[in-house]
Amino acid sequence: MANEEKPKKKLGFTIIKDDPTDGHKGYGIGSLSLENVSPLIIDVEEQDAVLDIGAMHARSQTERGIKFTTNREDSEGGKNYWLVWITIDFNPAGPYYAGVTACEMVVNREKRRGYKILADHVNLMDKSMKRKIIVDHMDAPSKKVLADYLKTHNPEMWERSEEQLHSDLSQ
Repeated sequence: MANEEKPKKKLGFTIIKDDPTDGHKGYGIGSLSLENVSPLIIDVEEQDAVLDIGAMHARSQTERGIKFTTNREDSEGGKNYWLVWITIDFNPAGPYYAGVTACEMVVNREKRRGYKILADHVNLMDKSMKRKIIVDHMDAPSKKVLADYLKTHNPEMWERSEEQLHSDLSQ
């Protein structure tokens, strides 16, 4: 097959930094900037939180070497985790935690199997980027780990954050 007969590759999901268009309406319109989004992984059993940028592409240390399915029984006996999407925004007072959403994940290292619903992870990342706070479905100890992490990471950002974040994580 000659080069001119090969189908063109389609432009897929593009992740970029800053505004790619600078006012023009050409290439890059509709691209998504993940510059202010960070993934935090909470180990429910260990009550520990780790920032792992690899989770942006489902390649965190927790996820590596695991085949994920949407069947919870495949990862039975595994450890529970929360993948928390944290979006930072700026107001006149300074940066603050604007969007915080949490998704469930189970990993069984022995079986090399895990449970997660990728669509939920993507949708909740999107909601975080849209400045939503969705943490009410988390267990109380994990909420405390998340609140403690956000407070100690940057107390000023925690103070500038919306009251909804404070109240949702204190329940």
